[in-house]
Amino acid sequence: MADVVFLTTAKRLRVTEEILKPRTRDRISRRGFLESTALATAGLLADVSPANAALRVADGSDIAKPDLTPTKIALEEHFALAETIGDSSAAPHSPEFKRQILDLGSGRVAEMDRGGIELCVLSLVNPGVQVIPDVSQAVASARRSNDYLADCVAKNPKRFKGFAALPLQDPQAAAEELTRCVKQLGFCGALVHGFSQIGEADTAFYYDLPQYRPFWATVQQLDVPFYLHPREPLASRRQAYEGQQWMSGGPWGFGVETSTHALRLMGSGLFDEYPKLKVVLGHLGEGLPFSIWRVDHRISKPGLVIKAKLPMRQYLRENFYITTSGNFHTPALNEVLAEVGVDRVLYSVDYPFEDTSEAAAWFDQIALSETDRAKITRSNAVKLLHL
Repeated sequence: MADVVFLTTAKRLRVTEEILKPRTRDRISRRGFLESTALATAGLLADVSPANAALRVADGSDIAKPDLTPTKIALEEHFALAETIGDSSAAPHSPEFKRQILDLGSGRVAEMDRGGIELCVLSLVNPGVQVIPDVSQAVASARRSNDYLADCVAKNPKRFKGFAALPLQDPQAAAEELTRCVKQLGFCGALVHGFSQIGEADTAFYYDLPQYRPFWATVQQLDVPFYLHPREPLASRRQAYEGQQWMSGGPWGFGVETSTHALRLMGSGLFDEYPKLKVVLGHLGEGLPFSIWRVDHRISKPGLVIKAKLPMRQYLRENFYITTSGNFHTPALNEVLAEVGVDRVLYSVDYPFEDTSEAAAWFDQIALSETDRAKITRSNAVKLLHL
């Protein structure tokens, strides 16, 4: 053991970042990317094991102590409108839960204080406006939700910010609404609940489709993040969950649905056309950081046709951010840090589906350097959201 050297997270990530120093986007090959990252990943994970679940430092001198002083910024925190709560994922929950998700006043602030959260970026609860097949109704519903949220934020701007709900049933209307929300209402970006249903209830339109390219151009021009949040697959497309309906939502189906959507965006060449896009995934990446190497490995084999010019891992590292929402598991966080680096990870809770105190108790006991802890809980969000 005397010969074992434990590096701080920051030092290990600096080594990795040096090895993975960004190259010209059109010069790195898929195989070259895979080979260049193998050594870095192996070195970064050398001290990540069941016996060393938390990120380690040599003597503990660089470890931040638990602190519930409100300094955290949380990005995946939900609210509901009283008029539509019955059509949302909040409907089956208890009266206390409904009180929590409707409260954007003193009760919400008290809960934030309890979890050491200074600022919440609020978003309309799942499935939002994506579930409304009628285009005009979806557009009107998004505008009502955003106006309501803007009023609530205006009453307490030091504690609340907003992500826009977007009617992606109409890409042009969605681009216009995002522009209005960012430039007039002061929102930080958008949070969208997966695919949109258009015209008929049994439809699913994903945002890699060609008609969404002008919308993505607007997102890049505004320089704001697009948070891709989960939703359940359509009832007609749940054959894999027959007899096991508990799997279709948060425990499993959410991650499958959202990681698949993210891969569709990557594989479509979207990030080659708009290389400055910033997409956020919750729940420690919806399983993608764990699986992304194999995705690239199989794509590199002969016979597969893909529009993307770069490896999927490169898009994950350059165009995606990942939050801790609802996934308070240190080995999983270690994997995310190893795959994308500390500058791409942000703190979130997923309130009120998750408890702010539980999230804080987990995160505050992880052995992180002061620098890395500050990045995840605050400074990364400040930079991403232009706060």
